[in-house]
Amino acid sequence: MNDETSTTTTATTERRRYSWRDWSKFTIIAVLLAVIGGACWEIGAQFLELPEHQLLGQGNSRFRTALADPPFDFSKIAVDRKEILSGGPPKDGIPALTDPEFISAKDADYLKPDDRVIGVAIGDDVRAYPLAILNYHEIVNDTVNETPIAVTYCPLCDSAAVFDRRTPLGEREFGVSGMLYNSNVLMFDRKGKPESLWSQVKTQGMTGPAMGKSLKALPLELTTWKDWSRRYPETQVMSVKTGHNRNYRSNPYFQYFNGPDLMFPAEPSDDRLPKKSRVLGVWTGKKFRAYPESIFDENHTRIDDEWDGKKISIEYDPDTKSMRVLETDEGLQWMYSFWFAWYALHPETDVYK
Repeated sequence: MNDETSTTTTATTERRRYSWRDWSKFTIIAVLLAVIGGACWEIGAQFLELPEHQLLGQGNSRFRTALADPPFDFSKIAVDRKEILSGGPPKDGIPALTDPEFISAKDADYLKPDDRVIGVAIGDDVRAYPLAILNYHEIVNDTVNETPIAVTYCPLCDSAAVFDRRTPLGEREFGVSGMLYNSNVLMFDRKGKPESLWSQVKTQGMTGPAMGKSLKALPLELTTWKDWSRRYPETQVMSVKTGHNRNYRSNPYFQYFNGPDLMFPAEPSDDRLPKKSRVLGVWTGKKFRAYPESIFDENHTRIDDEWDGKKISIEYDPDTKSMRVLETDEGLQWMYSFWFAWYALHPETDVYK
């Protein structure tokens, strides 16, 4: 029984206790609360910049349709227009960050040891981007050791990738479009003429001048704060002073991560692995390979592999349940993702056995 039914049943049972005038007052109050509640939901959806999970909730299909009047030019598009869905928030409704503030590891008291972070090390410049913050912003435009980068995370796909912002169209700053392709965030390049949509997991432009053009992925790790700060005690970590009012200690995707279902469709699908299995996706040229976390255990913590003429060594940490690339030949790129998203956007992938 839902809350509305319970309230109605209780009111019916108690009806004789009140006069007609009292009952009318209660009815008027209930109607006003319903109207105000609906209005607040709409205002929140448009202006409070909440993540998809908080706006939609599990099973809510309100926004699972293509936008009738999108804020982007779709005259040039790489896929069927109907496959581009609204995730709920409008363009920039999830606010990407640019040039964020950083603090030292010892001052990052808002992080717990098991909190996951995206770690980036370029030369002597080492930085950590906590998922606790990225859950609410998804993209961080930064410059590390003079390299312009975009640190990206899609909570619906648990996909983490770091891109060089020097694209084939020139240096770009990325924002969150509010739209999805195969449940994966579509980024847009601000001030593009016109602004193009880019797929994070596909690593390619999907519309406009960027269509068919590729992003260059940079080395990254997805691990725990305890592990990263232990190996890189000199690391800087992103501050919660982002200019946005968010409770970064709360994970709005907790229920989604603990259930098997997807919030949005992703096709094609493949049952070699459970949908939300974590994989390290690696590619070179047009060839793709997935390394599932499930192939590792406490007795099997390292893989040395060679394919498409390239060598790669991957290590697994049973304590942090994380994979990291130890060594690789030049030309290999990688990211982290749930299996369903990696396969849907790279159906030609093979799986390491």
